[in-house]
Amino acid sequence: MNTQELSDRIALKEVVDLFSNYADTKDNDAQVALFTQDAEVNIVIDGKQLMSMHGRDEIAKAFGGSMTQYSAVFHMNEQQTLNIDGDTASGTAYSFVTLVEQNDDGNKTTSHQGVRYADEYRKVEGQWLISKRTSNFIWRDDLVG
Repeated sequence: MNTQELSDRIALKEVVDLFSNYADTKDNDAQVALFTQDAEVNIVIDGKQLMSMHGRDEIAKAFGGSMTQYSAVFHMNEQQTLNIDGDTASGTAYSFVTLVEQNDDGNKTTSHQGVRYADEYRKVEGQWLISKRTSNFIWRDDLVG
């Protein structure tokens, strides 16, 4: 592994981590800026594709409303594997996600989810961006109380 590949791996890990940090802080604009202009995002839950977005505008619209009902959002990123080929790359990343929601009756629901991201990346003007992301929500456990 040469220094360029090491540098690329660090930069790609940072893109994935920033995506999660911006989700947690609900910084929609910064999160969407991590995608290429023509990016594609697919949401898969229980093995079924529920949503597909194309381009930053659609992604921004979908992401903008997706976290508003949660009083707390927490992503803990796990392992990431990468295949780098020049200015393109693909990878798989895992995340443990916790979402906390206050219900109308005053109860709190805490949802824990296991997510696997299948990503494609492209280096644009020297910066790695996500060109395609399939977010596969594999399991979920809700605690009400």
